Amino acid sequence: MMKRSTALLLSFPVIVLWLGLASCATAQTGAGVQATDVGVGVMTPDGAEVLFDGTRAMLDENWTYWEGPRFAAELPIKWEIVEDPHDAGTAVSSKDPAAAGGLYGAADIVTKKKFRDFRLHVEFLVMEKGGNSGVYLQNRYEIQVLDGDSTKHGMAAVINEAASSYYPYNGTGQWNAYDITFRAARFVEGKRSEKAMVTLYFNGVKVQTNQPINKVWGGPNSGIDGGNDKGFGITDTPGGLKLQAEGHDVRYRNIWIQELNLETPDTDF
Repeated sequence: MMKRSTALLLSFPVIVLWLGLASCATAQTGAGVQATDVGVGVMTPDGAEVLFDGTRAMLDENWTYWEGPRFAAELPIKWEIVEDPHDAGTAVSSKDPAAAGGLYGAADIVTKKKFRDFRLHVEFLVMEKGGNSGVYLQNRYEIQVLDGDSTKHGMAAVINEAASSYYPYNGTGQWNAYDITFRAARFVEGKRSEKAMVTLYFNGVKVQTNQPINKVWGGPNSGIDGGNDKGFGITDTPGGLKLQAEGHDVRYRNIWIQELNLETPDTDF
């Protein structure tokens, strides 16, 4: 694990991004869409859709349980709306009782709307050491949320595909932000011709750039296509944004998405 002091070895611009928690990006995405600010607390840009604003009303309006093979919960969603432990307002806790003991897939929540290419902002706060959850793109590809793990299975990793970039993590009890541009897999005559691709900023620091994603990891309980040809059997179907319940108290707030059409395989912004 890289300690916070390691950041002193980084170049000055990266230090500014890290300590400030947000950077004003002016580069353009492959779709010609100008990137907005990244990091904790950024506002929803014009043309984006708010998926969660901390309220029960928006949780029920935009989200439902993912009914995968291990599904064990029951509507209404049992993720509790709680006071924001750091700032004013409220957030939602992933500590659904149906997922106690780490039963991912038992009580994961997913947006009712499905997506292909998009720009996504998610803020999360891990309440305790070892807290575990995950942000799933298209209900397939996990961007890990796991306190204390800096391996390819750890915090900010495109899980099992690209190593964790742990150093921008603000630690337990503090808000963190993922800013993501995602391009879905492409198909020709029903066969995958281009892999899914993602660029990720973690608390304002770019940690993954145009990272290809080979498969769905974690088996059928993980998400769409997880049980199809050991996760390599990706299908040409959109999927929702999913948040994982593993019996831990991980808080979420300020989630918004902007749909894109990335014709070329470039997610950098």
